Amino acid sequence: MSDFRGQSVGIENSYAETVGVRLRAVRRQKHLSLQAVEAASGQEFKASVLGAYERGERAISVPRLRRLAQIYDVPLDQLLPGSREGAATLETEPLTRAPHETKIRIDLVRLKATKGPEAEALQRFLTKVQLDRQDFNGQVLTFRADDLRVIGATFGLGALEMVERLQSLGLIYAA
Repeated sequence: MSDFRGQSVGIENSYAETVGVRLRAVRRQKHLSLQAVEAASGQEFKASVLGAYERGERAISVPRLRRLAQIYDVPLDQLLPGSREGAATLETEPLTRAPHETKIRIDLVRLKATKGPEAEALQRFLTKVQLDRQDFNGQVLTFRADDLRVIGATFGLGALEMVERLQSLGLIYAA
């Protein structure tokens, strides 16, 4: 089926639906309602229009998509279909872990507020992990203690030393 310009409407609708699925997934992961996004955007995005984007009923322009990415605090490409090939989607269940493995939760809010080259390097690494995992909650990032060997190696530390360093920086999340 074509519209009056001869373009394929089916392909456009499918793309708009796929973008909408991504928009909804990121918004929900951020624990935001449509009304909360409307408020956060200063009424730039009406809840009803955002809902239409998410349902694929309306196509979103690139400038508006960029603005939403800023509001959601995610890279723009993470809202586009096809930019995450081979990566898990937001709806994918997390990897299962053996019960004996210790989990370390890093406070991303505190990390963002921490200054210095060490914090900046850690921020870059964790941003990459977030992109790979499609984890955009922006508050906490969880690792197995064994995974800290990789992070520690970046700083010339063992896993236990890295945990101690994260604690000394106040970056271990305490609920």
